[in-house]
Amino acid sequence: MNWKDLRYRLEWTGVASLRFAIPKLPRAMALGLARGLGRLAYWIDARGRQTALENLRVIFGDRFDEKERRAIALESFQNFARNAVDLFWAGHLTRDNYEQFVEIQTDHMDAVEEGRETGAIWVTPHYGNFEWIAYMMGFRDFPFMIIAQDFKNPHLTQVIKECREGSGHEVIGQRRAMIKLLKHLKGRGQAAFLTDLTVKPSRAATIIRCFGRQTCVTLLHAVLAERSGLRVIPGMCFPQADGTYRIEGFAPLEFSEGESLQQIAQSCWDVFEAKILENPGPWIWMYKHWRYLPAEADPATYPAYANRSARFDALEKQIAES
Repeated sequence: MNWKDLRYRLEWTGVASLRFAIPKLPRAMALGLARGLGRLAYWIDARGRQTALENLRVIFGDRFDEKERRAIALESFQNFARNAVDLFWAGHLTRDNYEQFVEIQTDHMDAVEEGRETGAIWVTPHYGNFEWIAYMMGFRDFPFMIIAQDFKNPHLTQVIKECREGSGHEVIGQRRAMIKLLKHLKGRGQAAFLTDLTVKPSRAATIIRCFGRQTCVTLLHAVLAERSGLRVIPGMCFPQADGTYRIEGFAPLEFSEGESLQQIAQSCWDVFEAKILENPGPWIWMYKHWRYLPAEADPATYPAYANRSARFDALEKQIAES
């Protein structure tokens, strides 16, 4: 056995042990573990911490001082850790007890029930517990098809896949994903997407304005919305101080005939932006959301890590001419 195989087996052993042990923890202990891991990650991951602070400085300017930005960045790390812990702790949940931990609110239940019959596209950002939105909808008999990126260690991919499928979903890899998803949706299926998933400029990407700055995101949900004609239903998951979550469903998005894929992707983001501005902590500020500096942009209005990219410029030109 070579070192790589040994490392993969050790990684799998550690993650499989967590998957076994964490669901047995009392809720308060699981939350304490998440807070501790998040704080540890905040101090160890100097690069991620700096990215979060830079993003917050650029987006909010004088709204928050340095101390407040650090507190929001720490909350962001802790929220991400809570997602990871709760992905395993979800093994504690059943159809009979999940409502003890999640409150679901929506004024658009008719659209939700229509989506059950016709199929629908469900969208959310990397905010709060985006893993549990899917998990809870599975318990409510909305089995999603979800794309997930594979880990380099295939054993870890399988463990995480099994966790995400715990309430009835199907997790697929990126290979031939569009074909599988379109077939699934045309068969009155359900699919879920993260609308702020940043990607490299390519045919599978578009550019949206995110907090007033351009960023490159996946186009897949927009393509599927156009080709399937199904409703796009947005929602967000808000962490509560007592360790529970509130999932809020918003009005289904309406698109005009002839609306471009870029416009569809922009609409899918816009419904969330004000909510994140209101309470920024649960978003993933440690990601490099604004990697590409547009040709006409003032560099001072973008994070320091943003750079010029010929591919981004070409994509921007293509969108402007379409």
